[in-house]
This record gives sequence, structure tokens and C-alpha cells, in this order.
Amino acid sequence: MEDNKHLLDGMVLFCAVVELQSLTAAASRLGHTTSYVSKELTRLETRLCSRLLNRTTRKISLTETGRVYYENARRILLDARVIETKLQTLGDRPYGELKVSVPVIFAQGCFSAWMPEFLEKFPDITLNVDVSDRHVDMVAESYDLIVRIGQLPDSSLIARELFRTSLPTVATPGYLAEHGVPQHPSDLSEHHLITFASHDIVNNWDYSQDDGRSIKIDAPMKVRCNEAHMERMLVMGGRGITRIPEFAYVAELNSGELVRVLEEFEVPPLSVHAMYSNREYLPPKTRVMKDFLVNKAKSAFQT
Repeated sequence: MEDNKHLLDGMVLFCAVVELQSLTAAASRLGHTTSYVSKELTRLETRLCSRLLNRTTRKISLTETGRVYYENARRILLDARVIETKLQTLGDRPYGELKVSVPVIFAQGCFSAWMPEFLEKFPDITLNVDVSDRHVDMVAESYDLIVRIGQLPDSSLIARELFRTSLPTVATPGYLAEHGVPQHPSDLSEHHLITFASHDIVNNWDYSQDDGRSIKIDAPMKVRCNEAHMERMLVMGGRGITRIPEFAYVAELNSGELVRVLEEFEVPPLSVHAMYSNREYLPPKTRVMKDFLVNKAKSAFQT
């Protein structure tokens, strides 16, 4: 058989005829006419170049070839029913490998702490997590869900906002003791500035005054880097002033290891989004991760 597109044609019908010992009964079960069943059996025998049934007006019996075909066809159909039943049993149950990409700062700030609970709730899911600040191609690299911080690029992906985070300007007490505390955004030009180059805020740091007017600071950067851990180490080491997503530095801010400056000048918040490729046919494993992140973010960051 050079063409396999007809490989299974007639198999269900043939097995029904054998099991019911009647073309009429088989036709009734399958919703066909008796003449249709007879023609399909003839087509099957022609395709197989073998006579499968001995048919008389009163009796149907299997030929030797027909017996071999029936035994194997019956096993194939039983296997197909097992597969169908298994898929129906799975239904909306989340399972399988879930490939996720999250920024370093998000992993450090909350994702890593949340995942033990997620895995306990969904034991049939295995996680494949890329923790990095690189821009991934979700479709080309087969990611199920990605998390992004800041302004989103134009994309056909579905984006669900998890939360918004403030972006305080901070430094260590040691740095401020040595270099002074800036009183106005314009003072930043006299300081060592550290920025995360993957943010939309790279060279221009925007602030707002009480009257709503915007202040744009185009100050030279002492360090630009695209890796959040390096940014953390530099600012914690007293090497300069930076602007950080507050959610990832709560402990350092509460302990006084980092100090806020320019608090009277507002900074536009950053949005954190979960992104996925299809809203209508979202796999259960992706849906439960999206919902889990939404619920955890709501309880952690929204009052």
C-alpha cells in the first residue's frame, strides 16, 4: 500500500459486522444503510486483495485472512478507545512540561518563593524555567508562558497584568554619606548612576513634580548592565544610585540596607505581565500557571 490515507477505512465497520454477524445489524448500529455496509466491505477486500468474509443469505463467517485481520483490527480499535478514554479522563487536568521564562529580578523577588506551592498544587506538571533577562522568542523557542517587566513590545501575544510596582531611587547609607544625598533629580548628574539596560528607562530617568510637570534627567550612567544580579551587587556594594522595582528589594529597604532618595518626586510605576500565545485554546497547564501568578500577585502586592 503506497498511500496510507485509507489504511483504517472500513475497520470499524468490518469489526461490527463480524461481532454482530449481520450486515443489517452493523448498519443499524453505525447509522448506515445495509447497501452502504456491503459496498464498504467490498472496497476493503479489494484494497487488501483478500477475501475476508464468506457471506451467504443466512450466515457470515471469517476466512483465514479475515480472522487475522479481525484479531488485529479489534486490538487496534481497543487501543484507540483506551487512548480516547485516557484523554477524556485527563480533560482539563493540568499535566506535562511547562516551559516558562522569567526575569532574574522576578525570580528572586517572588517567583522562586511561590513555586513550591505551585508544584504541590499541581503534581502532574513539571517545570522547565529559564531565569534570565534576555528577550526570548516565545513562539520560536516553544515557551508556554513568559513574564515581562516594563513596557511591552508590539506583539500578538496575550498579556495579563499581574501587578504594578513602584520604582524608588535608592542607594546605600554608605554611598550617601560619602557622596551626599540628592535633593532634586537634577542633582543626579553629580552622582554615580547604575541602570538596568533592559529597562525602557536607560539614560532618561523620568520624575514628576507635585504640579504634574515632568522632569527628564539625561545623566551619564556610571554602569549600564543587562543582568539584575550584577545591578544588585553594585548598588548593595555602595557603587552608586539606582532605580529598582520595589517588590524585589523589600527586605533591603525595610532593614535600612538601602535608603530611598527623591521620594517627593514621583516615578512612573512598572507593570509586570504574564504573557501567553492563545487565549481561546490555552492548555490547562498554562492556564493554571497564569491563574496562580495572578492570585499570588493579588495577595502579595494589592491591598
